[in-house]
Amino acid sequence: MNRLHCLLFLPLFLISVLSAQQPKANPLHTKIAPETAASLESHPGLVYASYGERKLELDLWRPKQTKKPLPAIVCIHGGGWFKGERGSMANLAQALAAKGYVTVTISYRLSGEAKFPAAIQDCKAAVRFLRANAEKYGIQADAIGVTGLSAGGHLAALLATSGGVKELEGAGGHAEQSSVVQACVAMGAQTDFETERIGTLSSAPDNPHYRPFLGGSQKDIPEVYALASPRHHLDKSDPPLAFMTGELDDASTHADEIRADLEKLGIATGLTVIPKAPHAFLGGQRAFDICMAACDAFFAAHLK
Repeated sequence: MNRLHCLLFLPLFLISVLSAQQPKANPLHTKIAPETAASLESHPGLVYASYGERKLELDLWRPKQTKKPLPAIVCIHGGGWFKGERGSMANLAQALAAKGYVTVTISYRLSGEAKFPAAIQDCKAAVRFLRANAEKYGIQADAIGVTGLSAGGHLAALLATSGGVKELEGAGGHAEQSSVVQACVAMGAQTDFETERIGTLSSAPDNPHYRPFLGGSQKDIPEVYALASPRHHLDKSDPPLAFMTGELDDASTHADEIRADLEKLGIATGLTVIPKAPHAFLGGQRAFDICMAACDAFFAAHLK
């Protein structure tokens, strides 16, 4: 297998050039240029969904010098569905905003607070919030994309494929708006919860991910695993859906089966594998820069 495999995002030679040109950096200190941050207006701590007294917030960025409506991108953090916070996606959101998008990072209910489908209902509520406030924040309401890493990548892919699935909508607000998205880049994502691999993982009583998130093992609640599986919901109405992963991540994040299904349905898809990168690759500057270039190319092709 090539160290860098890329379909659809960018031409292979361009990704190779990007990889070769990136400077070495401390993998724990991803940065964006000060002028990038300065070029953006920010709206932190916006309440986007309410469940009684429980309020969920997002942070929003958009270019200062652009008044026309722009496509939007929702950025969803990872953490195995049981930890993590939206600030971990702030650098990616700001870098994308500087390319001509309105971007948001969202908090969502983790599995210790509420089991599935709470998290995906929150993601859908965020999309509905953006559409309801499109005029206020200069958003092109018919061009909303989503990306996320790890658990966030799964939620992004599920958001992309489950348009119209009523059980996943929730009651977070703005029910009159659609939660359908127009493009997705799922990073480090599990996309098929009905596999033997996930069945084995979920069978362990101390499994920290699937059992707390979904409420039991695949064997005990197969219908819940199906409902949570992006691949389970695929149909020809789904938006362009591409994937990204680190070279050192598990092969299941390559989404081979779902990509084959998407190709059969005639839906644009692709895979970028970032050289020498781990599962949580956004913390490394070199990987971050490659990720950013690939995301921008994909979203530009399908949202602009």
